[in-house]
Amino acid sequence: MENQLYYGDNLRVLREYIKDESVDLIYLDPPFNSKADYNVLFREPTGEPSQAQIVAFEDTWHWTEETERAYQKIMETAPPQVVNMMKAFREFLERNDMLAYLTMMCIRLLELKRVLKPTGSIYLHCNPTASHYLKVLMDAVFDHKNFRNEIVWCYRGGGVPKKDFARKHDIILRYTKSNNYYFNVDAVRIPYSEESQQRLRYKARAFREKRVYESYEPNPLGKHPEDWWVMQPIMPSDKERLGYPTQKPEALLERIILASSREGDVVLDPFCGCGTTIAVAHRLNRKWIGIDITHLAINLIKWRLKTTFNLSAGKDYKVIGEPVDLSGARELASQDRFQFQWWALSLVDARPYADKKRGADKGIDGVVYFYADKDKLGKAIVQVKSGKVSVKDVRELLSVVEREKAQMGIFITLEKPTKQMLEEASKAGFYSCNITGRQFPKLQVITIEELLSGKRPDVPYQISPYKQAPREDIISTRQNSLL
Repeated sequence: MENQLYYGDNLRVLREYIKDESVDLIYLDPPFNSKADYNVLFREPTGEPSQAQIVAFEDTWHWTEETERAYQKIMETAPPQVVNMMKAFREFLERNDMLAYLTMMCIRLLELKRVLKPTGSIYLHCNPTASHYLKVLMDAVFDHKNFRNEIVWCYRGGGVPKKDFARKHDIILRYTKSNNYYFNVDAVRIPYSEESQQRLRYKARAFREKRVYESYEPNPLGKHPEDWWVMQPIMPSDKERLGYPTQKPEALLERIILASSREGDVVLDPFCGCGTTIAVAHRLNRKWIGIDITHLAINLIKWRLKTTFNLSAGKDYKVIGEPVDLSGARELASQDRFQFQWWALSLVDARPYADKKRGADKGIDGVVYFYADKDKLGKAIVQVKSGKVSVKDVRELLSVVEREKAQMGIFITLEKPTKQMLEEASKAGFYSCNITGRQFPKLQVITIEELLSGKRPDVPYQISPYKQAPREDIISTRQNSLL
């Protein structure tokens, strides 16, 4: 199987692309119905916070016509125990936000069960906001007999409430599809502490249920892990941090993947975010499938795979759902102009500017940074247009470039530019870059069709919009130092 990255709603992707019983391990970290917005945090090349605080997803669910259709689909097609459970939820919760969330999760869990192999496992990551409901739902979908663990991930840090105990744990629900499942505890054993090693030197009697052991020999590979895991979350200064909300530490995914899959097995993450599951699965020689509904996430994953493993989309793995031609670009623009804009910006490695959904954009859709001199950065203002364009748009971009004291402007258009637009852009003249000794067109008009054909804006040494993930050789060196 070829590694696959999908842009789109995971329900549609699962139904249309993922075969029955084709996946060995599923990890999902879905939104928790926390009624919060989660931002992708970009930083300027100087390290300062960027204005590009884009909402990756709004973790708020409401009962809509789409939710009602999903609920009716469950009533018509789900197994009786799932139907009865959802009816009970509806009677207890009525049509509120939590029922909308559980309906969204239920219809997807049914698809995830379908694609999971009989020997496979699923790990559902959630926090206490909805974990109690999700556990009952998982009992109904996967059968309570296949419940294996409620893993408690404990951590420290952050603020504390004044009138409550500090909330410092997440829940990971582990289920299997059958009683015949793969689990390799030796791959995740924990080294004994120095205190334990001292204590285990004395081979005293050991008691396990009704059996008595005259002496206890510790396993040379280490201790069998409990169902509570103490691991720190990713701190703001950690090298792993890529700026994506809800990013989980690689150590957490490493334990899950090592315990419940073999090399060559297929690992699926239907809410893959910044791609931690994918990156760890690839490093551990597993095949992988990632799905996300935003181009921000897909672009970040592609960048992470490139900088960590030197993998290229199309060559080393498939990307499905992104436009590959002009008709696909038009379809995306008609469906969601924000997703189209983020996708178009990714074609020129521009960082999005501010959040269009939250307020005025000041005529700036994205920014490309580059090295202008030894100790000076330059920038190009990027505008993206998916509709009709005219010479007025070029003049407006030039005024924004001058207002922002930028060196260059890049105008990306889905429609073919007019002759007057190209003439107006050429009148802007050139930007002279000291570090290269070259002149660059100050205002450049480039079409989506040209970008899809491989053309790129002519700019000096460009700076990536994303924080670079640690390379595979650096990760290996770091891990070996811990052995």
